[in-house]
Amino acid sequence: MTRRNIVTNAAARDAFVQGVNLLKQEPAGITTNDLGIPRRPGAVSQQLSTWDLFLVWHVAAMNEATPPGSSRNAAHMGPSFLPWHRWLLILLEAQMQRVLSDASFGLPYWDWATDGELPVNQQTSQPVWSAACMGGDGRVSDRVVTTGPFRATSAFRIRVETDSAGRMWATNRPLRRRFGASVGMSLPAKADVVAAVSQTNYDVDPWDFTSVGFRNHIEGWVPAATAPNVHNLVHMWVGGDMGPASSRNDPVFYLNHCNVDRIWAAWQSQNPGRPYRPPATASLALFRHRRNDALNSILTQMQPRPADVLNVGSIYSYDSLVVD
Repeated sequence: MTRRNIVTNAAARDAFVQGVNLLKQEPAGITTNDLGIPRRPGAVSQQLSTWDLFLVWHVAAMNEATPPGSSRNAAHMGPSFLPWHRWLLILLEAQMQRVLSDASFGLPYWDWATDGELPVNQQTSQPVWSAACMGGDGRVSDRVVTTGPFRATSAFRIRVETDSAGRMWATNRPLRRRFGASVGMSLPAKADVVAAVSQTNYDVDPWDFTSVGFRNHIEGWVPAATAPNVHNLVHMWVGGDMGPASSRNDPVFYLNHCNVDRIWAAWQSQNPGRPYRPPATASLALFRHRRNDALNSILTQMQPRPADVLNVGSIYSYDSLVVD
């Protein structure tokens, strides 16, 4: 199964849009009340969909500090950032294959660095933001998305959101975006990706947002002079619902992370002798991030390890690993 560029492959684009909407409309048999999620003023308990359960998982991982009090959480600011999101993508891909009745479906990616090469004033009008793809920016007044398959007049609704403290709230509203909110903000460019891929170590001590290595470069916390960068910058640039812990409300979340995973695959192919780090023998304080630790996976009985998702060639491949 091959993952393809959403901009250059219309079949992959259309299947992804259809899969998102099918999962968004598929009741999971769980409500926000069942999970103890409080309601926004005026809101009522919301029926969650299969799509929404992935959001709850993402927030739960972000709220698990590893160890307690650390800046690391179970899926970010530490070595497990890449394997945890790779596992997330694999599971969502399997769910889309199921609802689409297509075992060959592969999640598409958005090569945002290609758009980042363009002048800032052209980046918001590229094909990924067309009505046939992801739809465009939110309107100025309230940032609500009014074009494309997830527009305000469609059946696509935000049922759970998070506040600045990462707390979940039940709601019922349209999708929001705010492209390039900072004046002059640009998407990452190819040079940013090349700088990340040029790192010779996967990750290094202290294994957090200050580490110097491939993982932290692609996550976007270093180098300090340009942070937030790469993955983090894409979240900020899209803005709106891509900003908080509930960022996977926006389907663009998966296009971003699929591209990040593609870049990791490119780094792996260029560094076959460079191991995932930290090793299994590292300090217990690095639980969830060591090679043989169980990843946070509340939606599955299987608890995979980073070691289990380092070689995924038997599951999927990318149509291109070119990143420069």
